[in-house]
Order: sequence, then C-alpha cells, then structure tokens
Amino acid sequence: MSKTIRLEKFTANDFLYYFQLVSDATVMAMITERALPQDEAERLFAEILANNTLHPYFGNFKILDALSGDFIGLAKLEISSVECEEAELGYVVLPVYWGQGIASKAAQILVDSAYKQPTCRKLFAIIDPQNLPSRKILLKNGFVSKEFKDFDGLSGEVLELIF
Repeated sequence: MSKTIRLEKFTANDFLYYFQLVSDATVMAMITERALPQDEAERLFAEILANNTLHPYFGNFKILDALSGDFIGLAKLEISSVECEEAELGYVVLPVYWGQGIASKAAQILVDSAYKQPTCRKLFAIIDPQNLPSRKILLKNGFVSKEFKDFDGLSGEVLELIF
C-alpha cells in the first residue's frame, strides 16, 4: 500500500528536519555531492524561511506521512520574487522512503498547485544528469529537457514545463 502524503511549509521550528536531509551524504549525492555542515545548513534554512513568506502556495514544504505525521523529505516550488512567473520544482526524500513513489506524488501535488496560480507560466527543475529516477518523475509530469549546464562545478540538466 502506498503512503498518503501531505505537504506543509517549513517553519522556524523545523530546522532539525531540514538538517536531517542535508547532512546525509547519501541524500545529497546527486544534489551537492556532499553533506552540508550545520553552519551552511542554517544559512540555507534561513533563506528557505524567507522564501516561504513570498507567496502562500509557493515555497519549501515538508513532505509528511499523512497518517503518522512522520517526516519524509522536502518538496519545493520556489520563486525568486512575488511577481515571478516561473518557479523551481524540487524534491528530496530520506533514503528509507526511496522507491515508494513519494517524490512522484509530491511533484504532482506541486505541479497541480502551480498550474492553478494565474501568475505562474513555467516550472523548471535542475537535476544531476545521472539521476534517472528524478528525470523519470519530471518527464511523467510533462517536463521536457531544455539544456545541460554547469552549476558551480556540478553538471546539471534543466527541464521545464510551460503552462
């Protein structure tokens, strides 16, 4: 039986959930290729909290088990400003939950949410080109490959979905 999930925006009390993800080298292997130290994680989490104030339907969300409330991962639909017409879709799931379709469910929820927002015209996602499961999730949600480029020394594939 597959898990039912719910998404809730990260709050100031949720740093330990975030740090559980980003301090795990296995989780971060295809994102930064390294676990993040606490000081860097704290700085990035402060940016997440600030971004979460821009719009009620965009930001960074905890992926939670709908029944138990257990923390599963992070899903984001991140904008750079209130007027922004595009958002970045992303997701990170704790290894114990890999292969259960959770990232796919989170992506679908966020794509549906973005589609309902009149100002949002495009979603994009950046993945490690070797992350085939993530690529499959994005293609399933209508994304198409746009380009390959270097991101701070790491190769990435940019995929986009235009509404």
